[in-house]
Amino acid sequence: MSSDMIISEAIEYVNKLFEGNSDGHGADHTMRVYHNAQILMESYPEADGFAISLAALLHDADDYKLFSTENNANARSFMEQKGLPSEMVGQICKIINSVSFSHNRGRRPETLEGRIVQDADRLDAIGAIGIARTFAYGGKAGRGLSDSIKHFYDKLLLLKEEMNTDAAKEMAQKRHEYMKDFLEEYYLEIGYRDEG
Repeated sequence: MSSDMIISEAIEYVNKLFEGNSDGHGADHTMRVYHNAQILMESYPEADGFAISLAALLHDADDYKLFSTENNANARSFMEQKGLPSEMVGQICKIINSVSFSHNRGRRPETLEGRIVQDADRLDAIGAIGIARTFAYGGKAGRGLSDSIKHFYDKLLLLKEEMNTDAAKEMAQKRHEYMKDFLEEYYLEIGYRDEG
C-alpha cells in the first residue's frame, strides 16, 4: 500500500474515531495539526514526511482524555493493519508520545520529526483557534469563564517559548499577540484589569 493511500486511510480512520466529539480534541483539531505539520515540514526537507504526517494524524488516537487505551493501542492497531514494519510503528508511537503538553512539559523531543509534530499540535492550542478550543473544552468540562481564562496563564501563554523549530516560533508569535489582545479586551469588557 502506498504512503499516500495510508495517509488517506488515516484521515478516514480519525474522522470515524472522533465522530461526535465537540470539545476541541476532535477530527477537526487533528486535521489542523496535520496541516500545521505540512507547513512546518516545508522548512525541514530532511525530515521524514511520512512519519510526521502519520504521527500528526494519529497523535490523539489514544489521548487519555478521550480513550482508555494503553500503549497507543488505537494508533498501533491502525498501523499494523496497514502492514507497517514494527520498527516504523515504534518510531511513530515515540513521536506521538512526545506530543502531549502535560506529559512532556519542558522536554524537547529527541528527533526533528517529534519536534515538528509537537510544534504543530501546540500551534493549534494558541491564537484564535486556541481561544475557541479553550472555551469549547471549558464548556464541556463545566468550567466557568474565569477558570477558562486561568488556562491561558497555566498553558497557552507559555507555549510560544516552548516551540522547538524556528518555523513554529515565527507562526506562534502572531498567535501569541492575538491571545494577549483578546485578554486585554476581555478585562476591559468585564471592567477588571489584572496587574499581574
